[in-house]
Amino acid sequence: MNIKHSKYKNTGILFELLVRQVTADTLNGINSKSIGIIQKYFVKSELGKEYKLYETLAKNISLTEGRANIMIQTLLETSKRLNRNALRREKYNLINEIKKHYNLEDFFKTKLSHYKAFAALYTLTEIQNADTLVDTNIIVNNKMTLLEHLSTSPIQEKQVEAEVLREFQAYDKDTRMLTYRILMEKFNGKYSDLYSSQKEILREYINSVDSTPVLREFYNSKIVEVKSQLAELNQQVTDKAVQIKINEVSNLIQELDKTSKVTSENIVNILQYFELLEELKAAHGSSIQ
Repeated sequence: MNIKHSKYKNTGILFELLVRQVTADTLNGINSKSIGIIQKYFVKSELGKEYKLYETLAKNISLTEGRANIMIQTLLETSKRLNRNALRREKYNLINEIKKHYNLEDFFKTKLSHYKAFAALYTLTEIQNADTLVDTNIIVNNKMTLLEHLSTSPIQEKQVEAEVLREFQAYDKDTRMLTYRILMEKFNGKYSDLYSSQKEILREYINSVDSTPVLREFYNSKIVEVKSQLAELNQQVTDKAVQIKINEVSNLIQELDKTSKVTSENIVNILQYFELLEELKAAHGSSIQ
């Protein structure tokens, strides 16, 4: 699952832009509609409570890395206690209210000094409240952004990666095994450049880990795909020794039966099969897609 930032749903950005609009309207001698909008949507509301998280983030800088980590964790834990349904409803109504009085394109043109930090906090709170697993790179990158905003000392990316790994301890055993293995190998450089086929497999595993039949069907379809491409490749290869090796590999690759669960070992194996396939294509100039 890939969660993207949305400035239209970012409570911190919406509030800051309304405040800027009040200033702009006042300087232009206009009775600002933004004052009423702020009073209506940010007083005694879930939006008001959520904005306090962004306000806290904006006001705190030059912390030690330890305090910055505590700050981030506190903000994320607090966000979990907000009423998500009420928030969605209030944001929807707020955007409609802004549209009545302002051109949205012009309204969002104003640049904010805390934009990157606010975007990172929004993304992490969405991840915190999501029901499915998310690409760990997104978590690491956004935590790095918040730590750089909050902290006085240089941030070590490896430390953030280690922290994200610790968070995965809450996942079920198979997911945790795969996550550790893939992440550690990736951070060590082995998977720094995953093929698109491998990324698709990882994404499907993370998203479908609790849906055994769906994941098994996907896994078996990939097994069929690998075997098919190996068969095609074998017809193009002229080296008899290579043909024998390809046949041996193909015979080792088997679909799962209807009662089997897809394990992390299965996923790692099929990632390796696709890596082998890509290497064979490159070595023998194959045009197989």
